Amino acid sequence: MAIVVISLVDFIGHPKMGQDLPPFHFFPYFCKKNTAEMELTVSHIYKSYKGKVALIDVSIQLREGAILGLLGPNGAGKTTLLRSITGITQVDSGEILLDKVPIDEKSRRGIGYLPEERGLYPDMKVGEQLVYLAQLKGMTRNKAKEAVREWLQKFQILNTIEKKTHELSKGMQQKVQFIAAVIHSPQLLILDEPFSGFDPINTEVIKNEILRLKGEGVGIILSTHNMTSVEELCDEVALINQAHIVLNGPTEELRERYKCGEFRLSGFANKTIKVNETPSSYFRAKGDGSWIVTKKEKTTDNNTLLKELMELFSITAFEEIKPSMNEIFLKAVNPQ
Repeated sequence: MAIVVISLVDFIGHPKMGQDLPPFHFFPYFCKKNTAEMELTVSHIYKSYKGKVALIDVSIQLREGAILGLLGPNGAGKTTLLRSITGITQVDSGEILLDKVPIDEKSRRGIGYLPEERGLYPDMKVGEQLVYLAQLKGMTRNKAKEAVREWLQKFQILNTIEKKTHELSKGMQQKVQFIAAVIHSPQLLILDEPFSGFDPINTEVIKNEILRLKGEGVGIILSTHNMTSVEELCDEVALINQAHIVLNGPTEELRERYKCGEFRLSGFANKTIKVNETPSSYFRAKGDGSWIVTKKEKTTDNNTLLKELMELFSITAFEEIKPSMNEIFLKAVNPQ
């Protein structure tokens, strides 16, 4: 069973398999698309376990239809933060708001959570299990059965509907777990290492589904060590290190902030170059017909730099190099 389901069972008890859940007056809230603009605000939260500090003054924000990449080394506090948002872990102090009100039992059922440690029932049939989990999220049995077939068909695993979970490959189990997190159309989706166990083809399938959900207005928190996925998917990034947020902001702004004055030049030298520098830069050949140019001073105007280089090269392309998220991660976690 997924961790979030354990939390839900605590609230509503165990229904009998094959039956509709007892009626709850608030369930229709989760079965319809929320027309209000989603906003998650985490403000100055602290959490410690038996004297060991897990989160210190952590604040993040997430808006509707945006993807926030949650990054950090192992043990930095990422999972604690995610579990705090879902209500599985109670913070010591601080505030977590969804749509400007504290998250309670009602609004928590509008959250989808894919934990890093997967937790499906191994001896339960896939279809039966997904229907059960969907009912815990407020769907009627008939609606749940319909949605299960649609999702399994979308992921091309409809033939697993009568199979037990332990009979599936790891990749298929991952797909089933993803479906369990999104089947109730959450307004906030939390994904902890969603690409773990997938081959490149199925990774692309999940990425496309994440982008589709984003387009429908779902706010998504993506916790991953896959920096390429962060660059492809995330609008913003929050980096946790040693229980603190050490970096937070729009992805492209962070890449601008961490630029180090390097450029890629394509072309050929007009004459034999004896010294690999100009008054404003150093440059080195890469061996593929291009050159890496580094400013001596970051404040040097780009036009001045280009004018100097044009005296030495016939330039066909000239572009500034932005650091990758992996490079930014390393610099933020291990500043020199």
